[in-house]
Amino acid sequence: MTSDWPGSFGSRRDERGVQIRWLVQEEVSVRHREKHRSGRIGWLRAAVLGANDGIVSTASLILGFVAAGASSQQIMIAGVAGLVAGAMSMAAGEYVSVSSQADTERADLRRERYELAHQPQEEIRELAEIYEGRGLAPELARQVAVELMQHDALAAHARDELGIEGAAYTTRPVQAALASAATFAAGAFLPLLVVWLMPVAGLGWGVPLASLIFLALLGSLSARAGGASIRKAAARVTFWGALAMAATAAVGALFGVSV
Repeated sequence: MTSDWPGSFGSRRDERGVQIRWLVQEEVSVRHREKHRSGRIGWLRAAVLGANDGIVSTASLILGFVAAGASSQQIMIAGVAGLVAGAMSMAAGEYVSVSSQADTERADLRRERYELAHQPQEEIRELAEIYEGRGLAPELARQVAVELMQHDALAAHARDELGIEGAAYTTRPVQAALASAATFAAGAFLPLLVVWLMPVAGLGWGVPLASLIFLALLGSLSARAGGASIRKAAARVTFWGALAMAATAAVGALFGVSV
């Protein structure tokens, strides 16, 4: 008799003399080798948002000035001002947003610490009900809740009741602000590079064409990092980028006078 299960067979005879054989499992070290991409969602979202915004907003601003008949120097000044303003705006917005999230997390954790200290049985019941809702039998749900709380009660409630992951439990506003500003500036630099390299007469087609290529590459890279469809991601970002640039160019042409 063979088995794919790692181990060896043992045997004995029962009181009637019948031989009984069973599988003795041997300890095997098995590493979990599956790689998931969901852990990249946070930084990937921030990076794609910042770079996409930098490309689209700066290219749109440049096209608005081109359509209004501005000179090459005026277009460059407007583009650089847009880069600085956009990067600072992204940093400030991200800092405020993430700080608000961090404040809420800290408040929830303070309340959870108080409840764990003053009503531990109620907290066990609360955690057990969460596991019951996920499909565990009541007895098993309570056992899991008790054992997890014995290991790290705050971590268990932070993760399963509050949805807060991580050892520190709180987000990092400064890090998020710097990352958003950096990715926006990197994206905004690309259309400015086109303005620097091309004569003003060719910017009307050069900036949107180069920007759409940059956006398609950005969408492809983000899709590859996230394991999504490259074609869909590239099409999505280029469509909305083209729409934004067309709208801004239309405004520049509509209200355009010599700047």
